[in-house]
Amino acid sequence: MKNLGLQIYTCRDFMHTEEDIRDTFRRVAASGYTCIQTAGCEVPYEVYGRLAKEAGLKIVGTHDNFQMMVEDFETSLKNHELLETDLMGVGGYRYDSIQDVEDFIEKANAVGEKCVKYGKKFTYHNHNHEFYRWENGKTTMDMLAEGLNPETTSFVLDTYWVQAGGADVVAWIEKLAGRIDIIHLKDMRITKPGFDRQQAITEVGAGNMDWDRIIEACVKAGVKYYVVEQDNGYRYNCFDSIRRSAKYLEKYDI
Repeated sequence: MKNLGLQIYTCRDFMHTEEDIRDTFRRVAASGYTCIQTAGCEVPYEVYGRLAKEAGLKIVGTHDNFQMMVEDFETSLKNHELLETDLMGVGGYRYDSIQDVEDFIEKANAVGEKCVKYGKKFTYHNHNHEFYRWENGKTTMDMLAEGLNPETTSFVLDTYWVQAGGADVVAWIEKLAGRIDIIHLKDMRITKPGFDRQQAITEVGAGNMDWDRIIEACVKAGVKYYVVEQDNGYRYNCFDSIRRSAKYLEKYDI
């Protein structure tokens, strides 16, 4: 699976030192992954990039410091060049008003304009709070889809968080066709059989999401990288979990 990646936040508890990172990257590669997405760098960017390359892992994108992208783009650009990645991304953003959404869109488009001059794009990763519906009748996600420039920005659409926001995963993949460079593959399960049940993140294929339809929609939408992420909800150790997700996904031609 040449385009199967892992959001390395999944392994955050094993990323404290340079030796930790080297061992983690080796185990990720051995589990069937060919690329990774960062969630910040615990060591200098140059070292992080070198360790990934040593393990045979391509860094396809980041969740990085948005404030730096806005205020010190040159440094952010240099950091991403050290990682040899073309997708400069933010992992999340807080909105308390419609004005916050509009302000973010303006800043993100400005960053995107700078990115494209160097052959890069700005990427945005959603959670479920983007599906809050404002008094204008639109959700934050609606406003982002309408306001972000598709020529200079793209989405890191997270399947679990779309579902947790009460939205239709396949419909959003179709709506953002051509604008999803990275898809986060993350499954949802119900933890208990009774009324005290809860939703939880789980290994891909171990929950209730319709992966045949999701992957088919991704292929049609031109998704470039398929990136597994498990924020929490482990029933096994981290490395067993990522192996289980990779094993399930072997049946798809991605």
